[in-house]
Parts: sequence; structure tokens; C-alpha cells
Amino acid sequence: MVAPPDNDVLRASALHFQHHDGSPALQGVSLGVREGEVLAVTGPRGSGKTSLLRCLAGLDRPQRGEVWFDGVAVHTLGTLARARLRRHRFGWIDPVPVLVPELTVWENAALPLMLRGTGRRRARRAALEWLERLDVDGRARSRPHELRHSERQRVCIARALTVVPSVLFADEPTAPLHRAESAQVLRTLTAAARSHGVTVVLACAGPRRAGLADRTVTLLDGRRVRTLHLPPVAGPAGPAEGAEPAGSAGTEGRPACSLSA
Repeated sequence: MVAPPDNDVLRASALHFQHHDGSPALQGVSLGVREGEVLAVTGPRGSGKTSLLRCLAGLDRPQRGEVWFDGVAVHTLGTLARARLRRHRFGWIDPVPVLVPELTVWENAALPLMLRGTGRRRARRAALEWLERLDVDGRARSRPHELRHSERQRVCIARALTVVPSVLFADEPTAPLHRAESAQVLRTLTAAARSHGVTVVLACAGPRRAGLADRTVTLLDGRRVRTLHLPPVAGPAGPAEGAEPAGSAGTEGRPACSLSA
């Protein structure tokens, strides 16, 4: 095994991963992520975005291929070692907000810090700073059941950023939010990450939500593609968000893609 180049804090090489039912999720995906970069992973539902993030974060182990983080071969680590790596170096945001119901908002946001041994007062101060950035500091003493769905997701984002992780994995973090709110939260997330030197790997469905990233990688059926043009899905509200204009596929609106080398 050869460690990735020094300028790549995270690198995947020829990742293959299958779901429990045997269906392929990743088929030979390779990529590198530079330190401090915001990388967007885009593609339609079922393209392998979540599986890629889970393999990079050590939540799942690929059947074949390698994952390197900061010179460490993540794919060779045992379950406990990967859990320690996630606790101390990674942050994770799910598309569905999950909070501890017995804790207040600020306690939920401060929980990762306190699990690392940070004192309660210092952890509370850090949590409140991030809650303020995400416009939910006014609910700091509330319980999760008292929050709107979108507010719970903002708290989850604050919780992931409170520890200032080396790499933040965000799996469609603004999926529960309305369009305008989604754009605002993504701007806050990416600006905060850049100001603290946090590397971000962001999974998102459409190019509009990927617009704040430094670079975009597109997946289709578990493979990296250079270009992806899908026909718009007509509906009562018009074309779906992120869809390309009709005819952009080059041949009467049919999908077109080309595989990366």
C-alpha cells in the first residue's frame, strides 16, 4: 500500500461496495480531497453518494479498494479504531435530524465535545457560538420535540461543527429545509468550514446546492462520470430543481454521460 500525495488529506482508490442484498453501490470509485477543500458529490438518488461518504468516513468498509486519511489506511482499521477516528477527527451530518430527546438544544450541540472530555462550561460556550451562527441560539434551552424539523437539522449541523473536525461529511444536510433556508444554511456551513480549515465532503442531489463547493464529483450507478445530463422531470411546479434545460443532453433531451478514466 502506498499513502496518498501530501496535498490530499483524504483519498479513495478503486472503491467497490455492495449493499447487504448484494446490489452494487460503488464500482471502482477513486478520488482525492485536498486539505481545506469543499468537495461536492452529486448525482441522482441511488447513484452511490451516501455509500461513498460512509466508506470515506469509516462507517462502512469497502469490499475492495483503499481509503486513506492523513496517512492512515482507514480500510485496514478495526471497528473500534475506526470509531475512535470518527470521534476525534470526523464530523457527520445525516439528511434526517436525530437528537437526544432528554437533552436541551445546547446540550445536544455540546455533546461531542463533552464526550471528548471538554468541561461543561467550555463546551456550552462553543455550542452556543455555533447555534448562533445557525440562527437557533434562541432555542438553546428547548428540547428537541419543541423544535420545527428545520430547526432540529440546524442543531445537528451545529453539533457536527462544534468539535471543528478535520473532515466534515455532510450527506444532503439541507434536504429537510426549504430552498431559501437551504441556501442560507449551506452558505453558513461552507463559510464556517473554510474559516476553520475544515475539509468538507458534501453529498447533494443537484448542481444548485453544489454551487458553493470548490469542486464537484458526479456519480452515476456507483461510478464517477465526467458529465451528466438528465432530462427534466415535468410536474405541476415545472422542471425539478437542478435539472438541466431540455435538449442539454445533446440528443433530443436523452440522458448522456461519460465515464471517468
